[in-house]
Amino acid sequence: MQLSVFSWALWAYLSLVHPFYITLTELRYNPSSKKVEVAQKIFWDDLEVALSKEAGVTVDFLKPKDKAKLEGQVKAYLLKQTQVWVNGKLVPLNYLGYEVEEDAAWFYLESTATALPKSVEVQNTLLLRDFEGQQNIVHVYVNSKSPKSLLLGDGKEKGSIIF
Repeated sequence: MQLSVFSWALWAYLSLVHPFYITLTELRYNPSSKKVEVAQKIFWDDLEVALSKEAGVTVDFLKPKDKAKLEGQVKAYLLKQTQVWVNGKLVPLNYLGYEVEEDAAWFYLESTATALPKSVEVQNTLLLRDFEGQQNIVHVYVNSKSPKSLLLGDGKEKGSIIF
């Protein structure tokens, strides 16, 4: 619980003093659907940089010329940069969409049905090629209101949690 409160306070502070480069990923196992639900909070201006480099042209996240094309770019980028293994097996993720929240946006993914996690491994390479010092916080919730957390970045793109 303390780490979760700390990470939200850190997120609020960093959003005020940006140019620290950070993302927040929350993974929650939903026992009803047996799916891992993923929510990722990313500063949209940082994502514009990454998407622009991938596309080779400037991307305007808030006012795209072609919203469907932007959705495709976002989907491809997130699915390429985010991978999750449950109990040692890679689980396919599906992109659901996003919503903008001031200077950041929440992006939503979910897995196909999977077994109750005894272990979760996450590879999160969001923005690592684009910003020196980029850090990606990952909170994993399985049958708990308190998460187990990982801090990923350059040189430590992958981490594991055992339940």
